[in-house]
Amino acid sequence: MKRTTAQPIGALLDNLFKSPDVARKIAEGSLPHIWREITGEVVAANTRQVRFLRGTLYVHISSSVLRSELMMQREALVRSINKKLGIDLVQSVVVQ
Repeated sequence: MKRTTAQPIGALLDNLFKSPDVARKIAEGSLPHIWREITGEVVAANTRQVRFLRGTLYVHISSSVLRSELMMQREALVRSINKKLGIDLVQSVVVQ
């Protein structure tokens, strides 16, 4: 089937990035960067791994003091991350 009207590449890319599946994958890929923005440089420097699996963000922290502090702020972290992403991607944060 031949297309009769040309579409700008920008419009095609906008439609692609707005699709729910692609938007979720892009958001998942930006989680480490958003973690750094939300928690700051001190926490980011002590973060060893940021992993996302089935709605849960797993974060490995090397400092026990920071780990304890972040465990108490998990709900606020979920709200901040989802607000920054613009979608409700993260349901919980596990600090290890």
